[in-house]
Amino acid sequence: MSSDTPSSNGSGDVPTVLVRDASGRQLLCFLEQLIPLDGQDYALLTPVDTPVCLVKIAADEDSDDEVIEELDQAGAILSVADVVLQEHDLTLVRSAVTLTVSGELEEPDPEELDEDLDDEDDEDSDLYEMLIQFRHNDQEYGLFIPLDPFFVVARMANGEGVLVEGEEFERVQPRIEAELDERELGDD
Repeated sequence: MSSDTPSSNGSGDVPTVLVRDASGRQLLCFLEQLIPLDGQDYALLTPVDTPVCLVKIAADEDSDDEVIEELDQAGAILSVADVVLQEHDLTLVRSAVTLTVSGELEEPDPEELDEDLDDEDDEDSDLYEMLIQFRHNDQEYGLFIPLDPFFVVARMANGEGVLVEGEEFERVQPRIEAELDERELGDD
């Protein structure tokens, strides 16, 4: 096995890749696709742990819930989330790219999901599932799991992934999508 080959995760199924962002934070991911572009290998990855987003829940029905993108200022809120998750034997991880939760999550009942979708008028209701809800300073917050697959793009270097961000992402993302579409057509 060469040093550029992603490591196997021990189960022998899907290899895993450790991704680092510019701040040095890490995220362990499954390797979904490897795409060569311009002499460089790019990887399409999915996190091993469950990705979540922090949401400030609106106080009334007329307002929208707000996804908190800047987590640097949310340390106290995330500390409360940590405590609530520990009660469920789960751990909040401040990973590269996204927050993740590690531990055994209960699989949602597909019938229950269908009922929830029928009951909800909110267009965002089918995009996320609430994991936990908690209070901090008289404000409701929640950690939500995206129901759509969460993909990460990384450039492979020495067996690890370097998160593709900013201008590089803008440049390679359409080309990666085109390559994946072409591969899909070839499988038919």
